[in-house]
Amino acid sequence: MTTLSDLQAYLDKLLKARASGVNLVQHGEERVQYKTDAEMAAAIMDLERRIAALQVGRITTIQISSSKGL
Repeated sequence: MTTLSDLQAYLDKLLKARASGVNLVQHGEERVQYKTDAEMAAAIMDLERRIAALQVGRITTIQISSSKGL
């Protein structure tokens, strides 16, 4: 199973590659070459979604507010 730190590391590499104009990203033994910037953007959005889903279980603070009403 892919860990949160693995996903974050891959996202960081992908963001750096996209910013520099490179379309090839290597993470460990895996190499991925993107054909278009739109493919890279879609991969970034997918990684961000997966990271957010893993972080849902990591809620550390809950803020509650209430009022008596008017």
